[in-house]
Amino acid sequence: MSPVVEDRAAARAAAREVPGRDDPVVTGIGVTAPNGLGREAWWRATLAGTSGIRPVSRFDAGRYPARLAGEVPGFDPAEHIPGRLLPQTDHMTRLALTAAAEALQDCGADPEQLPEFAAGVVTAASAGGFEFGQRELEALWSRGGQHVSAYQSFAWFYAVNTGQISIRHGLRGPSGVLVTGEAGGLDAVAQAGRQLRKGSRLIVTGGVDGSLCPWGWTAHLAGGRMSTVDDPARAYLPFGAGASGHVVGEGGAILVLESAEAARERSARVYGSLAGYAATFDPAPGSGAEPGLRRAAELALERAGAAPGTVDVVFADAAGVPGQDRAEAEAITAVFGPRAVPVTAPKTLTGRLGAGGGSLDLAAALLSFRDGVLPPTADVGALAPGCDLDLVTGARHGAVRTALVLARGQGGFNAAAVLRAAD
Repeated sequence: MSPVVEDRAAARAAAREVPGRDDPVVTGIGVTAPNGLGREAWWRATLAGTSGIRPVSRFDAGRYPARLAGEVPGFDPAEHIPGRLLPQTDHMTRLALTAAAEALQDCGADPEQLPEFAAGVVTAASAGGFEFGQRELEALWSRGGQHVSAYQSFAWFYAVNTGQISIRHGLRGPSGVLVTGEAGGLDAVAQAGRQLRKGSRLIVTGGVDGSLCPWGWTAHLAGGRMSTVDDPARAYLPFGAGASGHVVGEGGAILVLESAEAARERSARVYGSLAGYAATFDPAPGSGAEPGLRRAAELALERAGAAPGTVDVVFADAAGVPGQDRAEAEAITAVFGPRAVPVTAPKTLTGRLGAGGGSLDLAAALLSFRDGVLPPTADVGALAPGCDLDLVTGARHGAVRTALVLARGQGGFNAAAVLRAAD
């Protein structure tokens, strides 16, 4: 056995000796993603390196400098959503409802058999309200100048997204929505874990997001981080020497998180546990202080009782913007060492999904545990200077027991989550 393997084995043994550990566990996964509708279809496409990035079809993007997106393929809401809900929901809410239904079916729990307030919903979103706002703008004149404000449109969307899941499945327990950009998918799952520790037994959580409409597109372009490359294979190259921005997409993952006790009582199949989590905020621009991502990773590992040597893979935030890529690579290298841990970014096959991206990476980590394989990053070519990473560019097979997932939201949000495979 090599010294590195011995170090990993010893560190894992030490982590298992943390007393009193009873982490929240994931028992259900539902996915709507640009390279696959449904958990298994998306996972097969991801392992095969199949991209869902293509020219925008949801609206005419020919007039804009960026014309590529990750759109969920083959989604007919009438096949997934009860007819009575169609007039009350928009595209993102329908995708979220579809993912939530798959996750609950996957977990095998019947919320009606739980105490009345024992099951709830905590989700995240960052941009889905743009579509509702777009509809309000289009209806402005037909309403004689009476319309909903932008702030009201976002509040409406976030409330409906969570509320519709709650109503459809009879989840009357704690509910909430987190809005921290791309970090939201991890933040929501962590908040779900807090609710379980307070006494809830099951929380539907995660994020499904997107804003593929003219208003949302304009907002993304104003951020200055979108790639304007028209070749889907070269538009989004995080950590690559040719990185020029990212491609946006829609979709994400909804997870069912349960207390370990509740899962044991019903002999549930468990994908893995949320062993540690941390969130930080970047210092003010121009302060010269170190960004907060490294600290978030270190805190999450500390709270999980996990040494860096126990981590089998890091799921990167993968901004696709050279300066941010370098900052993330430096944070990973500072924690683990140069090329010391496999790093992957399957979001290169979907685009960045807002709050849905972090929860989709959590789903990928959990299925990596199940199948013993690391999902690939799309080929980004030569790595950029300062990105001294062991980037996974083809599926790698082998035991996967511990994963670190990183996410950053625009404006300074950082989140890190440590997942462990089920014993």
